[in-house]
Amino acid sequence: IFRYVNLVDLARCAQVSQTWMLLTQNSSLWSDINFSSVKHKVQDKIVVNILQKWRPYVLRLNLRGCYSLHWPSFKSISECKNLQDLNLSECQGLNDDSMRLISEGCPSLLYLNLSYTDITNGTLRLLPRSFPNLQYLSLAHCRKFTDKGLQYLGSGKGCHKLIYLDLSGCIQISVDGFRNIANGCSRIQDLLINDMPTLTDRCIQALTEKCQRIMSVVFLDSPHLSDTTFKALAECKLVKVGIEGSNRITDLSFKLISKYCPYIKHIHMADCQKITDVGLKMIAPLKYILVLNLADCIRIGDGGIRPFVEGSSGATLRELNLTNCVCVTDASVTEIAQRCHNLTYLNLRYCENVTDAGIEALGTMSSLISIDISGTSISDMGLRALGCSGNIKELSISECENISDTGIQQFCQDTKCLEYCHVSYCPQLTDETVKALAFHCPKLTTVSIAGCPKMTDLCIEYLAAACCYLHFLDVSGCINLTDKALKYLWKGCKQLQILKMLYCRNITKQAVLKYTAKLEKQEHNDADPPPWVGYDRNGNI
Repeated sequence: IFRYVNLVDLARCAQVSQTWMLLTQNSSLWSDINFSSVKHKVQDKIVVNILQKWRPYVLRLNLRGCYSLHWPSFKSISECKNLQDLNLSECQGLNDDSMRLISEGCPSLLYLNLSYTDITNGTLRLLPRSFPNLQYLSLAHCRKFTDKGLQYLGSGKGCHKLIYLDLSGCIQISVDGFRNIANGCSRIQDLLINDMPTLTDRCIQALTEKCQRIMSVVFLDSPHLSDTTFKALAECKLVKVGIEGSNRITDLSFKLISKYCPYIKHIHMADCQKITDVGLKMIAPLKYILVLNLADCIRIGDGGIRPFVEGSSGATLRELNLTNCVCVTDASVTEIAQRCHNLTYLNLRYCENVTDAGIEALGTMSSLISIDISGTSISDMGLRALGCSGNIKELSISECENISDTGIQQFCQDTKCLEYCHVSYCPQLTDETVKALAFHCPKLTTVSIAGCPKMTDLCIEYLAAACCYLHFLDVSGCINLTDKALKYLWKGCKQLQILKMLYCRNITKQAVLKYTAKLEKQEHNDADPPPWVGYDRNGNI
């Protein structure tokens, strides 16, 4: 049990009794130390004391976002001789000198995360010499190294065992840099390059000249990639591919995937608006697809979805995202319900042609645990049918103007295991909706009622009385909430970490300071609701 609590709580446990104190001194509890969970409180003194005491046992160390650390902490890290996994992401005090210090004492390191730090070529020069067994490396959003720094990865002993590399946001890397990676790290299997508007087909071609063991590629927000990238990846036996926001990817890419990637399991091709039903038909014969994300591929419709789910992967598919695929209708949804017996996650957000008829069919799916039908024309009838399986844990029905309190009450009566519920921007809903959620679904951890102007302090009283596991709550735009609501949460929701209260003009700044001091994050203002919310400061539509 103690393995699940953070460092602060572990220290509290140690003060309960002598027996508990002895248990907290068990070395197995200190092999995996996560300072990130208490990053705002961590100072050098704490890190040094803990690492000096437990350094022989420390295998994994997470310092993500610990911005107050300096030389003493990094010196202590270097004394953890058996350290295998080190996360220094967002450590503002980290630089080449710090890394030189760490590199003197961690020869067993396998995983290293340096994302969002100020390291330069100097650190990249250290890596091959100091960490010869390094397998996982993240340099995401590190902007101060150059192509030459990547050349060091292949020099001397080199990082030849590297199988995972994250270069997201490193917009300074040119084609030469990718060629340097290929020369030094030919065993790479997982490649992550998100937020890279400078990434081109030539970069991928340079990489795949020698890196032909790549199995997973993710290129989100890389608008210049085209079908040529998939031609370059043809020699790699891909099992996962992710591309988002490219208008140069066409059905040809799906044809290449179908031909050269027979074992692919995960396809994420969101916002690629030249992909059509023709491309989807081409991948229908593939046997092992578990995840398919076609969000914002607006030309996808029944003509592609129905043949795909009737194909080889239909019965084994686990996740399907069709967000904003406006051509999808009830015909596809019914086919999904009949064919996809292992589907656990389905996103039909903004599929405006999906109605109760399609949603009712989904109510027969015992495997489905997460569904997003926000922005559809579903009514109480469809919502009631959806709850019949009783297995839904995550429900998003934001912007569904045809749903009423009654529909949610009927859904909740059959669904006791709901943990995540978004009913935001449904201005017709009242306190009765939250009452039903609170008393039928006590396991709720995440709730959003943002943009519901009829909610009052009473609904928060219901939540605070029944939902002791609540972790996230968004009440932005709930204009009738007052300071009393915060007092209810403070008393009843001890696990609450994130609270959003934008456009809540009746909640005072004094109450926010008093009742939310211990939260991980809170957002508040007392401004009037903006026009896009759909109602004025008095709740008039």
